Amino acid sequence: MKRIAIRCYPLLLLLAACAPHRHDDKMIFRYNESAGIATLDPAFARDQSIIWPCRQLYNGLVQLDTMLAVQPSIAKCWTISSDGLEYTFTLRDDVMFHEPVNRVVTAYDFEYSFNRIVDTTSPSPGAWIFSDVESWRAVDDTTFTIRLRHSFAPFLGELGMVYCSVVPHEEVERWGKDFRSHPCGTGPFKFQYWKEGVKLVLRKNPNYFERDEEGRRLPYLDAVAVTFIVDKQTLFLEFVKGNLDFMNSLDASYKDEILTPAGTLKEKYASRIDMVSTPYLNTEYLGFDMEDTQSPLHDRRLRQAINYGFDRKKMMRYLRNNVGLAGVGGFVPVGLPGFDSLASYGYDYDPQRALRLLAEAGYPGGKGLPTLKLATTAGYLDLCKYLQQQLGLLGIHIDVDVNPPAALREQMAQGKSQWFRGSWVADYPDAENYLMLFHAANRTPAGPNYTRFRDARVDHLYEALRKESDDVRRSVLCREMDSLVMSEAPVVVLYYDQILHFTHKNVSGLRSNAMNNLDLRRVRIVK
Repeated sequence: MKRIAIRCYPLLLLLAACAPHRHDDKMIFRYNESAGIATLDPAFARDQSIIWPCRQLYNGLVQLDTMLAVQPSIAKCWTISSDGLEYTFTLRDDVMFHEPVNRVVTAYDFEYSFNRIVDTTSPSPGAWIFSDVESWRAVDDTTFTIRLRHSFAPFLGELGMVYCSVVPHEEVERWGKDFRSHPCGTGPFKFQYWKEGVKLVLRKNPNYFERDEEGRRLPYLDAVAVTFIVDKQTLFLEFVKGNLDFMNSLDASYKDEILTPAGTLKEKYASRIDMVSTPYLNTEYLGFDMEDTQSPLHDRRLRQAINYGFDRKKMMRYLRNNVGLAGVGGFVPVGLPGFDSLASYGYDYDPQRALRLLAEAGYPGGKGLPTLKLATTAGYLDLCKYLQQQLGLLGIHIDVDVNPPAALREQMAQGKSQWFRGSWVADYPDAENYLMLFHAANRTPAGPNYTRFRDARVDHLYEALRKESDDVRRSVLCREMDSLVMSEAPVVVLYYDQILHFTHKNVSGLRSNAMNNLDLRRVRIVK
């Protein structure tokens, strides 16, 4: 610990003083993580707050570019057998682990890192990635093979997840569980200092293996500094004052201050702040418990009436400043090949049709229908109140039940909520990752099928989708499955999310994609 404190002390003085971006020509990129960071061990990178710093510290075999295409990383190339079962990766021979390891990465390091993910003595939340993998092995220093039990077209994309990063056995074994706070990887930045809840500092890796198009070694930045301001209004003020270089997404506490109702930057900020908006692979929805046969919601007609009974576009305009797209299509979001922009199987606002379905279900004008309980969290209370008001006009009365996030997740997993608010952010960029929520084998608590939906037709299509490798045929299967799911209405799709990245005008080169990956390798900050 003393060695770490001495090494980082000069940089910490720079950061603690909230000095300008460049001090003695040092470029320091500053962002905030309100949710805190639980670990810097990639094997446990289960949410965005962990994924972002881990992406700066580690690399895997492959990576995703801005268009979500799989690109080389430590693996410079690969081949896939004709039956889609065996993947052979050829590794670069110039990738070095950070200090104090300071040695070249080999295929045996990937063998160790993957074994660690599936180790039952300390199970990683990413172990599911390898559920259909039969084996992996290092053939030699630069050749690594993986064999699947069944062909699975999205598998390469799964390997781009942070879980699959390579780590050195020396440091993992040296620190044990404390590797979480003593990370060592191969990434563009290396660990410098972390005082939990106060500040995290990463410094440039001078030996990073990737170069830009002109042959210059990446990254350009000298350091990354992460703070942990919890209050969103304070965070916004710090960004506006220039004490942060970057702000992600939008909070209700300041959305009307910075954005117009149409979702554009207000004039007073447009001259000094840049906003980049892209689709986000996140579907926000309400889910019904399909196994609760005693609930009136077991009737498909009532579920469909709810879907038709509120104006999503109006909801987006007044509650979200048009950040995102109204969920009038299927469950697969904008930004994926399986998304059908011309889909006729979603639900738009149609109150007359909702009233007809309500009457067919035996509740004309809502008469005889008991109050329905909708479980949500405080962050989505405004949306649920909006539904409560709109559906109340049709005679569908709702009791909004606000829960802590952890409590709601537990209710969903255990099937203890008849109606709940959920969201699904892609683990990897494939429509299959969304449609798996409706496969019977993934019903809770073991999997993500929180609605406990079961349909033999959907299951058959899903199994075919998993095995299909042709992109055109996969898209057809996705849309057919999405259509069937929406006709049964186990969910109410609220909206497809959108990424908003705010930076000051002196920041350039920030890259992202529809999975909201934070790529700092090409970022520059000018004084």
